Parts: sequence; C-alpha cells; structure tokens
Amino acid sequence: MRRKPIIALIYDFDGTLSPGNMQEFGFIQAIGQTPEEFWSKSDGIAKGQDASNILAYMKLMFDEAHANGIRLTREGFKRYGKDIKLFDGVRDWFRLVNEYGERHGVRIEHYINSSGLKEIIEGSPIAREFKHIFAGTFIYDEKGEAEWPGIAVDYTAKTQFLFKIQKGIFSSRDAKRVNESMADENKRIPFTHMIYFGDGDTDVPSMKIVNMFGGNAIAVFNPEDPRKRGVAQKLLRQGRVNFITPAVYTRESRTFRVVCAIIDRIKADNELKLLARYK
Repeated sequence: MRRKPIIALIYDFDGTLSPGNMQEFGFIQAIGQTPEEFWSKSDGIAKGQDASNILAYMKLMFDEAHANGIRLTREGFKRYGKDIKLFDGVRDWFRLVNEYGERHGVRIEHYINSSGLKEIIEGSPIAREFKHIFAGTFIYDEKGEAEWPGIAVDYTAKTQFLFKIQKGIFSSRDAKRVNESMADENKRIPFTHMIYFGDGDTDVPSMKIVNMFGGNAIAVFNPEDPRKRGVAQKLLRQGRVNFITPAVYTRESRTFRVVCAIIDRIKADNELKLLARYK
C-alpha cells in the first residue's frame, strides 16, 4: 500500500497564531507591569550587555518573578497559556486543514517553531493540535521551579528545527542525528512538503530556507495593524515568502484558500513524480 505524502504546516506563535506575545496574557500582569515596560526593560538588557534578545527576556522573567514572589513552574506557565488570545478562526483551523488533507489523499501535521516558551504554549487551548512544539524552555530544580534557561530559540535555532522536522527528529537537544547525511528518499518530510507561517524578523531565515528548497513560506499579518501589513509586503517584495495573508484562519479566509491550493499542488507534484518512475 502506497504511503500518503506528509505535509508539514509549521507555525511561529506570537504574531502568527496570537496577536500578542505570550508573556502578555498573564505573566506581565502578575508582575505589575505593562507590556511596554517589560519589553523596554528586556531590550535594555540585550542592548546594554550586547546579549541575545531571547536570553534577555528569559532572564527578566526570572528576575521579576523572584522580585514579586512568584514561583516559575511548568504548571504555572501552563496556566498562563490558558488565557492566550488567538486570531480569528485559529481554534477550528487545524480541523479544517486536516479534513481537507484527508479528502485529498495527504496527511497533515502541524508544528510550532517559536522563540516563546514551550510550557506556555502547552497550556494553550490549541496545544493538542501539534505533532511537536519546538520552543524555549527553562531548566527546573528538584522543587519544579525554573532556575536557568534550558533552550533559547533564536532565528538560528529555528532553522535547525526545520531540518529536524525534515528528518523526523523530535528532540530539541539532538545535535548529532540532525547533522548526519540522509538520502532524500529517507527524509520523513521533504522541504517541498513544508508550509511555513511567520510574521517577523526571527522567522525570516526559516522562511528563506523553506522557500529556497522548494517549499512555501507565508507571511501573515494582524489585519488591524497597518505596520504589520507593511512588513509582510516587504518580505514578499524581497522574495523571502511566496504569499502574504491576513492572520485570519476561518474557512472563508484567504489563508485557507492559499493553503488548500498549496496542498493541491504538492499532491499533484507527488503524483507526477510517481508517474515518472514508470519503466
């Protein structure tokens, strides 16, 4: 029996599936700050120390939590995730795409590739929809409290995770198998079967790689934010992405039409490759 081709839909989270940064839906309020205050402090740490923006915000979360008597635990992060706001249609999006794939003879898998925190995403209403979540994490002590950054996901790490998805590796720490040579026919999901969704700077290298190797990259933007639309249009002009679309995920949305058309093309290309093997 011929195996169904697998198509991977890979999403950034903040600004892509959610209109805000995940820290803004509970944590920042718990430490008594506004998002503007928190991110200004985080940027100040990164600039002042010439440090990673990702490690800077993780340090600031750690420091502010301790200063306000808040325990940073996995379960605490998951509770923050329950209140994350999502773009219109996101909750039903995965079912819609899965059903379309099933009707058209392909298998759909969804992945997160985020510079945010894995534990917060795991607490979100859509966590169960993903085959795997690649995102930042803390290291936890014997009491279950965060004590040090474990994984900080910048744009370089995001590109590495694409190659892990390609080879079917679901360990963030693996640095051996991901670099081993593998014949194209043995790769679980080729780049041509990837659809990458992103909205900002940390997504650009991943978008470029997916695009360069024959996949499809989509820049989404908050339809209520003209500046975000301008960013998406710039990415399209620069050839970083194949499509742009408002971050609306309903059945009637442009996003759904674009993804369905890409699925149709991937399925057709796969059929043509099989026909070309006739001897």
